[in-house]
Amino acid sequence: MRLREKAAKGIIWSVIQKWGRAGITTVFFIILSRLLTPEAFGLVALATIFTDFVEIFLDQGTSAAIVQRADLDREHLDTAFWISILTGILLTAVGIAASGLVATLFEEPRLAPVLSLLSVSFILNALSTTQLAILQRRLAFKSLAARSLTATTVGGTVGVAMALNGFGVWSLVGQEMARGLAAAIVLWRASDWRPGFHVSKKHYKELFTFGISVVGNNSLNVLVRRSDDFLIGYYLGPTMLGFYTIGYRLLLVIIRLVTQIINTVAFPTFSRIQHQPERMRNAFYNVTQYTSLLAFPVFIGLAVMAPELVPALFGEKWAPSIPVMQVLALIGILQSVLFFNGSVIRASGKPSWEFGIMLLNTICSVIGFLIAVRWGIVAVAASFVIVGYLISPVSYLAVHRLIKINLKTYLMQYAPPLFASLMMVAVVLGLKTLIQDESVNLIFELSIYLLAGGITYVLMIGLTARNLIREILDLVRLVLPGWKLRKTF
Repeated sequence: MRLREKAAKGIIWSVIQKWGRAGITTVFFIILSRLLTPEAFGLVALATIFTDFVEIFLDQGTSAAIVQRADLDREHLDTAFWISILTGILLTAVGIAASGLVATLFEEPRLAPVLSLLSVSFILNALSTTQLAILQRRLAFKSLAARSLTATTVGGTVGVAMALNGFGVWSLVGQEMARGLAAAIVLWRASDWRPGFHVSKKHYKELFTFGISVVGNNSLNVLVRRSDDFLIGYYLGPTMLGFYTIGYRLLLVIIRLVTQIINTVAFPTFSRIQHQPERMRNAFYNVTQYTSLLAFPVFIGLAVMAPELVPALFGEKWAPSIPVMQVLALIGILQSVLFFNGSVIRASGKPSWEFGIMLLNTICSVIGFLIAVRWGIVAVAASFVIVGYLISPVSYLAVHRLIKINLKTYLMQYAPPLFASLMMVAVVLGLKTLIQDESVNLIFELSIYLLAGGITYVLMIGLTARNLIREILDLVRLVLPGWKLRKTF
C-alpha cells in the first residue's frame, strides 16, 4: 500500500478515534460538570499539575524515538518497555511520597489522598507506552481507535456511576484510573508484540539520544500548559481553578477534534519522507491547510457562541468560564496552524530545535502568567494568547530553514477559511441581534446559530476554494475506493 494511501486511511481512523473519543469525553464531561462542583474539578486539576509533569519522564522519549527511527531492532523495543515499567514504579512511589508536600504547598489537605491514588496511573500508563509507539509506527490507527474509544467509555461510565452515588471528587479520580486500566488491556489485545528480556545499554543510548530532547520539549510544554493552573490554584484557590479548567478543557477537546487528528498521522508520515524535502514541504502545506478548514470556523465560532454554549451544556453555575473560553479560543486558532511545525522539526531529526523554541515560549509564558494572575483568570488566559502570537514567528523560521516553505504560499492558504469564518461570524452576530427574546429556549437558539453559521461557512468555502474541496474528496476516494465522486464543484 502506498504511503499516501496509508496516511489517508490513517487520517480516517484518526478521525474516528479523536472525534469519537472527544465526543464520548464531552458527553461524560457535561454530565459530571452538572453533578459535581467547581471545587471538585479544581482539586483534580491541582493534582494533575503534578502527575502530568512527572509522567513526561515515564518513557524518557523512547516512544517518539521508536516511531522516528528508520531502523529498529527487537532490543530497542525490549529496552524501551522495561525502562518504562521500572520508571513507572519509581514515579508511583515518588507521587505517593510527595503527596503530603504538594498538599501543604497549596494549603489543601484534601489534595494528598487524591494525588496518591492518581499516582498509580504511572504504572498503568507504563504498560502502554511501547505498544502505543509500535502501532503508531505501523500506522495501525484502527487498533488505536478501538483502544481509545473503549478506554474513554469505560472511564466515563465509572466516573458518572460514582458521581451519582455521591463520591464527589473521587468520581473524577475513578474515571482516570478506570480509563488507564482499560486502555492497557485493549492495547495489549490489539498488538502482537510481547516484551522479551533483550535489554541493551547500547540500544538505550540510541533511543535516549533522540528522546532526551523530546522529554525536554514535553517538560516545557507541560510547564507552559499547567503553570497557569498552578498559579491560579496557588493564588486564587481551587474554585476559581475549576472555572478556568472548564473553559480550558473544552478548548483542549476541540484541539483534539481539529488538529491532533491529522497530526497523529503527520509525524510518522513525515518521518518516512524526512530525506525528501520537496515531498515533506508539499505534505506540510496540505496538512496545515486541511486543518485550517476545520480549525478556523470552530475556534472563531466558539468565541462568538460561548455565552450560549456554556450555560446550555454545563449550566448557569459555570458562567465565569465564558470569558475564559472566548479568550482561549484565539490561541486555538494559532495552535491549529502551528501544530505541524513540531512534527516537521521532530521528523527531520531536530528535536533540540523544538526544545529551544519551547524553552523560549515557556520563559515568556510563565512571566506573563505571573504578571497576569493578580487580575484574575481572564487576564491569565489573555497573557497565554499574547505570548503565543509573539513567539509564533520563531517556529515558522525553524520550519522554513528545514523545508524552505514560501511565506506567501503558506499564508495565502489560510485566506479561504478565514474569509468564510468571518462571513459566518457576521451571520451569527446578525441573528443574535434579531433574537433577543429571553423566552426563547437556549438550546433552540444555539442550534439556530450553529445551523446558520455552518451553512454560511460551507457555502463560502464552496465558492472560494473549489480546488481544495476536490483534493479532500480525492483523499476520501483513497480510503473508500467504491465511493463515487460527483462533480459538484
